[in-house]
Amino acid sequence: MRTPQEIGLAYEDVEFPTEDGVRLHGWYLPGQGPVCGTILFLHGNAENISTHIGSVYWLPRYGFNVFLPDYRGYGTSQGTPSLPGLQADIDAAMRYLIARPDAGGKGIVIFGQSLGGASAIYYTAHTPRRAHIRALVVDSAFSSHRDIAREKLARFWLTWPLQYPLSWTISDDYSPLAAIARVAPIPLLLIHGDRDTIVPPWHSERLYAAAREPKEYWKVEGAGHIQALQSQPLRERFVSYLYERACPGRNLSVTGSQ
Repeated sequence: MRTPQEIGLAYEDVEFPTEDGVRLHGWYLPGQGPVCGTILFLHGNAENISTHIGSVYWLPRYGFNVFLPDYRGYGTSQGTPSLPGLQADIDAAMRYLIARPDAGGKGIVIFGQSLGGASAIYYTAHTPRRAHIRALVVDSAFSSHRDIAREKLARFWLTWPLQYPLSWTISDDYSPLAAIARVAPIPLLLIHGDRDTIVPPWHSERLYAAAREPKEYWKVEGAGHIQALQSQPLRERFVSYLYERACPGRNLSVTGSQ
């Protein structure tokens, strides 16, 4: 496991409970300098926070606390993965942050990638804690659990004939597409690389069309799955977007482009 300490970051090992009694594990990275706000980072389906920290390790230096929880059944968190459980896990992470004096007071930005992004859309649309959310950022997310399953089945000749019958066995009760219109008026940013072969960018285009203002869609040339923010210019554009929503009046000239 790669820890934040190994890449030179201050952090706290955190354990916190869900309402159904599952103990989850996460890392809390304190922001450096004057803190602008807190980012709740929801990772994708593969591996755990020790892999996905690469997507957000650079944000504390711009003044953001970052909280990386592992869902139930991931990393060292207890439990078995499930879509209802994932919603409970996100809510537990939100409750944990709201209760922290150094995290909840300035508001929270939810930033989800792939599965984490799709789940974040549904959560943000339905949570009673919406007043604490300054913005929702979704990177490389699919628009429907059923549709992405159908796409994966269609890629192999053995499962191609079964793509429709088998995909209907996948629950779409937590469909991002059905929920996304309810995210407003929380600001929404969708990001997708135009070379994403895991979740094709038409998913974000479909989500953007169904969403209500305020919304933005950044289609990033040359980027693959959850790779858009590897570019320093896009990172700075992203931080500027966060500053506008979390602490208006602050800009990169204050923090410095690092």
